[in-house]
Amino acid sequence: MAIRALESHLPRPVRQFLRRNERSAWKGLVAGAAGGLAGTIIMTQFQNAWHQAGEKKRSRDTRTEQNRSREQNSEQKPEQKEDATMKAAGKLARVAGQELTRDQRKQASPLVHYGFGMAMGALYGMAMETSPRQVRAQRIPFVGSLFGSALFLGADEMAVPALGLSEVSETPSTHVYGWASHLVYGLTAEFVRRQVRRRL
Repeated sequence: MAIRALESHLPRPVRQFLRRNERSAWKGLVAGAAGGLAGTIIMTQFQNAWHQAGEKKRSRDTRTEQNRSREQNSEQKPEQKEDATMKAAGKLARVAGQELTRDQRKQASPLVHYGFGMAMGALYGMAMETSPRQVRAQRIPFVGSLFGSALFLGADEMAVPALGLSEVSETPSTHVYGWASHLVYGLTAEFVRRQVRRRL
């Protein structure tokens, strides 16, 4: 209490500096979860924009009626396939002793997607609280891109295939897309984490 009373008499920039450098697991968790949620939202928008750009490019490249019918067939196939979050929702339900229909897995997919993003952000926020001051002092692009790249390698490149949640035949562009998505996530998560952490 005496320390808090002493702090209240210090100039605001000094108080903010001290608060920023005071380590707290719960503050790191809250700030990290907020960053993870924001990162997941922005990453999802990025992925939607990527897919829309791909669709526009494909529509420009295909002019004949035969190519249009092929494109329609290729568009119908991915709708029948399940992405990693749908498969994860199904596996989690099975562990809980329930079997989900395809529609239920599709509805649960965003919960898995956003829940995972928030959980990774929360863990990251807590880890940043215990990291050396030199690491915490690094600029957002450096730390954010490291976090995004590490998550991409650990989750997309290792855990997802190991758990059987991804397609076997993935093209190099799929990996580039995944890495770019996680860079967007990591940069956004780190930016928001810092902003929230400064206010706690």
